[in-house]
Amino acid sequence: MAVNASFSPAADANAIRSVIQLDTSGFLSTVLNGLNGWTLAFTLFIGLVLYDQFMYIWNKGSIVGPSFKIPFIGPFLESVNPNFNTYHAKWKSGSLSCVSVFHKFVVIASTRDMARKVFNSPAFVKPCVVDAAYKLLRPTNWVFLDGKAHVDYRKGLNGLFTRQALDQYLPGQEEVYNEYFQKFVQISQEENKGKPVPFMGEFRELMCALSCRTFVGHYCSEAAIKKIADDYYLITAALELVNFPIILPFTKSWYGKKSADMVLDEFTKCAAKSKVRMAAGGEKDCILDFWVCSMMESEAYRQKVASGVPVDPSEKPSMLIRDFSDFEISMTLFTFLFASQDATSSAATWLFQIMADRPEFLEKVREENIAARNGDIHAPLSLDAIEKLPWTRAVVKETLRYRPPVIMVPYVAKKAFPLTDTYTAPKGSMVIPTTYLALHDPEAYPNPDAFEPERWISGDADKQVKNWLVFGTGPHYCLGQVYAQANLMLMIGKASMLLDWKHQITDKSEEIKVFATIFPMDDCLLTFTDRTS
Repeated sequence: MAVNASFSPAADANAIRSVIQLDTSGFLSTVLNGLNGWTLAFTLFIGLVLYDQFMYIWNKGSIVGPSFKIPFIGPFLESVNPNFNTYHAKWKSGSLSCVSVFHKFVVIASTRDMARKVFNSPAFVKPCVVDAAYKLLRPTNWVFLDGKAHVDYRKGLNGLFTRQALDQYLPGQEEVYNEYFQKFVQISQEENKGKPVPFMGEFRELMCALSCRTFVGHYCSEAAIKKIADDYYLITAALELVNFPIILPFTKSWYGKKSADMVLDEFTKCAAKSKVRMAAGGEKDCILDFWVCSMMESEAYRQKVASGVPVDPSEKPSMLIRDFSDFEISMTLFTFLFASQDATSSAATWLFQIMADRPEFLEKVREENIAARNGDIHAPLSLDAIEKLPWTRAVVKETLRYRPPVIMVPYVAKKAFPLTDTYTAPKGSMVIPTTYLALHDPEAYPNPDAFEPERWISGDADKQVKNWLVFGTGPHYCLGQVYAQANLMLMIGKASMLLDWKHQITDKSEEIKVFATIFPMDDCLLTFTDRTS
């Protein structure tokens, strides 16, 4: 049977007119007459606000966090100029806490055990950096690999950071320190007549030059290194933890992308130069050279095996790796710079400030460095010899604990991540372990807010391995942690013998500024002179 068996055009038209007449001043007419573009837009906006709030509250569950979210942006405006005290209060508020910025729900794991759980859960999380990082470092970069692909790629890089390899990078690093220490004196005495000036920027340039010398040797010109050092500030700004999610012209992300393109282009040229030089039998003197030679040795071995010629097992390279394109090499070297630049710049800045403010420890460093060189302050030291300097090691370890360069490490949840029996981080959320509280735990490090390097000599600080999260832990721990610590020990040891420096203490000197890593709020006001005795 038809649905409307009594259909009559005239009758139905009359019925419609009757309904309209009955509702002329009623609800239906009010709605229909008032339904314009602005009303629809307002209704849609209110719906989105409610949905945004609902999702935030749903994801928040039982953990600590604001009761409500500022619609859409959350605490984005606060994060434009991040405040360390605000971060610290957040960490202290609970072992798990949360915020929501734009489309990102963020879970913060503050305690040692909770942070370690995140670091050691590759089945649930992977490093995510920030949205802009995929565009700056490139989506195919090895740091974004996960699981077996990441493990296999990392194995091929391990040989670049062996103790034997690190020993061979030391002469190049000494060259850089000698050059920049003289520059520090020139800046202080010739350009500023002995007046203390901010040196944070100079330390950033120093560590960038040192990284480039270690990673790409002399393939990178001094002008290019200066350009990279100057522009890397823009890359750091673009990779801040909270940033606008879309790269728009003239934003931080836009300038950072242009700078990253420049660095990648420069490192690609370096890779091509190294391949030519190593093929011609050139001497290896940087990470790039060692990596290229490893590729060449692996390829020669594979070709020999493929030819059917008997090959003695001793001829097999310790690590067989594939050939990498110039751009693949460039991307990897860029990640080395990304991992080291801001962290070592932070550590160097604090180290020079702390030693100036505590001359009793600086004198111990100076005495043992001179003694290790038998009185010849220009004599080189091996990696083993550097690591056997107890006070030099202690002040570096304590600086890294007292003012850890990396205070947060962002991950993304690959799937729902049960962090506790009562809370599960939703898939797609950022999960950020912090290191600061573990490194300032009074049970592991008594009097944690004081700089006490003797805890690494006569105390049991070295036994607190679960709290030592400076370089992370788990499958993504820092590949260059031995390199970084030896580098800082070499730096402060040489500086103690070659330089004298004074720090102008201000009321901002011990306040912490957050800029990817942490720095003194006043940018470390120093003046340097040559040491005459």
